[in-house]
Amino acid sequence: MQDSKGFLPFRKAAVLGAGVMGAQIAAHLANAGVSVLLLDIPAKEGPKNSIVGGAFKKTLKMKPAPFANKAASKRITLGNFDDDLEKLADAEWVIEVVIENLKIKQDLMSKLEKVVNPDAIVTSNTSGLPIHKITSGRSAQFKKQFMGTHFFNPPRYLKLLEIIPTPDTDPAALERIKWFGRVHLGKSIVIAKDTPNFIANRVGNYASLQAFRWFTERGYTIEEVDTLSGPLIGHAKSATFRTADVVGLDTLLYVADNLYEAIPDDESREAHKAPEFLRELVDKGRLGAKVKKGFYTKVGRDILSINPETFEYEPPKEMNIGDIKAIKKAGGLVNRLKALYADEGRAGAFFRESTLDLIGYCVRRVPEIADKPADIDNAICWGFGWEMGPFHVWDALGFQNVLNDLREANIELPAWIDQMVKDDATAFYQEKNGQLQSYQPGTGYVDEAVFTDQISLKTVKETAGNTLIERKEAALLDLGDGVALYEFRSKSNALGHDVVEGIFEAIDYVENNNFHGLVIGNEGRNFTVGANLGEVAMALVEGKWDLIDGATSRFQEMIKRVRYARKPVVTAIQGMALGGGCEISLASAVTVAAFESYVGLVELGAGLIPGGGGCVSFAARAGEQAPTDFVSDHQPFMLDAFQTIATARVSTSAREAVDLGLLKPNTRIAMHADRRIHMAKEEVLRLSNQGYMPPPQRSNILVLGQPGFAAMKTMAYQLAQAGYASEYDAYLGEQLAYILCGGDLTAASEVDEEYLFDLERQVFIGLLKQKKTQERIESILKTNKPLRN
Repeated sequence: MQDSKGFLPFRKAAVLGAGVMGAQIAAHLANAGVSVLLLDIPAKEGPKNSIVGGAFKKTLKMKPAPFANKAASKRITLGNFDDDLEKLADAEWVIEVVIENLKIKQDLMSKLEKVVNPDAIVTSNTSGLPIHKITSGRSAQFKKQFMGTHFFNPPRYLKLLEIIPTPDTDPAALERIKWFGRVHLGKSIVIAKDTPNFIANRVGNYASLQAFRWFTERGYTIEEVDTLSGPLIGHAKSATFRTADVVGLDTLLYVADNLYEAIPDDESREAHKAPEFLRELVDKGRLGAKVKKGFYTKVGRDILSINPETFEYEPPKEMNIGDIKAIKKAGGLVNRLKALYADEGRAGAFFRESTLDLIGYCVRRVPEIADKPADIDNAICWGFGWEMGPFHVWDALGFQNVLNDLREANIELPAWIDQMVKDDATAFYQEKNGQLQSYQPGTGYVDEAVFTDQISLKTVKETAGNTLIERKEAALLDLGDGVALYEFRSKSNALGHDVVEGIFEAIDYVENNNFHGLVIGNEGRNFTVGANLGEVAMALVEGKWDLIDGATSRFQEMIKRVRYARKPVVTAIQGMALGGGCEISLASAVTVAAFESYVGLVELGAGLIPGGGGCVSFAARAGEQAPTDFVSDHQPFMLDAFQTIATARVSTSAREAVDLGLLKPNTRIAMHADRRIHMAKEEVLRLSNQGYMPPPQRSNILVLGQPGFAAMKTMAYQLAQAGYASEYDAYLGEQLAYILCGGDLTAASEVDEEYLFDLERQVFIGLLKQKKTQERIESILKTNKPLRN
């Protein structure tokens, strides 16, 4: 068991080097609430801070955004190595991210030792240099506080943080960085050995270059390789060649060349040698996405790929890899992998041979780069977004089956595999008494880390008696300690009839039994994408308007049931929380949101308005924000609310969602998404132990009447005139304004929430009868894309 007892969070940090990685690491530290000093070399001409200032400005414009919100960017102070090095005395964590040159890093460490606090932790973000050599010549005290911390690009979004301690690193310093990285930066930690490129990049470089060779040497097209190395096998959507373009072909070449020189004893060293074709592309300036030409380029709406013989870009050729649709229909990831592995065509040959080759390479890297296979799996999955690592895949395909194929293919295997067989170990992973274990050569099965602040719903569901209620598309689970959890299980966690009715049932159960309260959450990629539009569309086709009206009313009643429950209801959200998902969060006592939560009232994209209390919540919040009851003080906040909903604004983080009013000010943010359900459970217990009382009904909501409606109508018109909205969007904006301003009221007035709920429902039903709204719903269901009609 691992927990946070005894650790103190960092308040002040410094990042040395404001390049692409350094500036983004600084940004993410600021996201975590840390005050950051960002330094770089002084400019030779002009203001000394012009280099760091220019880098910082680029960071502000990057997509995806390194900063969670504007407030985070304000926590960074800029400086240069000449004037501001002494300010490092205040830093508790100093991260070096300067150029990959050992002498430059060593010289910088010499300067740091003279200015940093002896208790400060100093780390290097090098990706290729030996960590222990960077502190050569430094004191024993300095070396105790030093280690490698290898972030992955982009640092905000990729989960992996490889930490590389040296033999001199103080275990207490290591544990503090591990804890802070997980809890406050949201990272999943792998302890790596001080070997070239550590774990993920060592294996990732091998896998990428070997995949390239299927294109340059084996006759597969770029499109075929990307189809067979992307989501079909649980890898990132960008697959092989699109990923290369995003990373930059010059960067890939630089990494490959450096790694090749650094691993003279690697038996597969030649596989790390960059193909000449890659070198030629770089020489020709085809560097990837940053110059809009790499393996792919876009011409108009067409995506073209490079011809390796002519270096011209051509439309994709028809793929010759068999019936991929049949593979997709095999089911979940494990079933797809088994189907591909058994395929006798070109798709099967690619997957089988490349998988066996990669597994062989990874097996031979244990214990060189990692003591156990699980560390390689974790590094690859967290660093590159794979759903399963090489050893996960081996287990899924059958240990003995793959072992036989490895031997038949004459792939070199280390002696520890034979020992594993002698030990009667038939998988790399097993569960024993509910504890996940992994195989470690020389030791046998060892427990994988268990954190006291993480709850696995899979484990909860597997424990007898923990399923209190099971429905078609949802379930009520017992989390222990008198806290229940309501889990969505519908497709995309959509809020259909069964899920909505289940919320009533769950709250009733908790109120009438010995529970402190309820968590609403799940372990899906997204909390929910909103209402089940399929159910809506079916009712529309059948003309069941009474059913639609009843369902809309029932949804609103569910929102009120969440808000006014006699015991606290806490939502635990992650990924997308759209439409009704946002409305449920706004109704709950507290929301615990994963840092990467993308929240929005997006109904206008479907030709609708928020019909489940979203408008009510925003109208009430405007009144809470206004400094006085004067209409003039109230109007700016109401106009902000209108703009957020009318533009279907979706937050880029949980922090921005709070800023926009899409989440309540008391929202708790889980930097590491896996902690959110535990945190939500703790919130239920806290609220209950304090003596929970539901909020009073909102009876004095100030609405602006016709003057406010006129102002909002003008905003909608201006958006349409500027090309940001269609004519129908402007009409939808007017309908939204009608609700927010209190309908037909001629002047500013106070209304109760039931009045606004009724307006929401009336407008919502009226829009469903509009042809253009029905066209938008049909487009979303057929293409998964909104229609701008």
